[in-house]
Amino acid sequence: MTSLVGIDAVFTREKVSVRAADYFGSADPADPSISPIFADFRGVSPILIQAGSHEILLDDSIRLARRVSIDDVAVTLDVTPGVPHGFQAFAAMLEEGDAALARAAHS
Repeated sequence: MTSLVGIDAVFTREKVSVRAADYFGSADPADPSISPIFADFRGVSPILIQAGSHEILLDDSIRLARRVSIDDVAVTLDVTPGVPHGFQAFAAMLEEGDAALARAAHS
């Protein structure tokens, strides 16, 4: 979450830090069920990762795609230019979100 700090207006590093404990509670953040970067992907079906080029989680998406490929799993990293985190949720109003959901449905 470093290369796009200040770009993503929706999902900031500060907001992630505040909400992180709500997400994992007292569990170990390195638990693979909490953070897939620590998971063993060997033998799983192909994976699609979608991110916006203007979201701070793009760095993590790239890391996850690399991690999945190390386990010899087909992975597609689908980066949509100019959109922030969660852009797919606005598919009804945002052409990029609608297109991303269509790509996910066909992968």
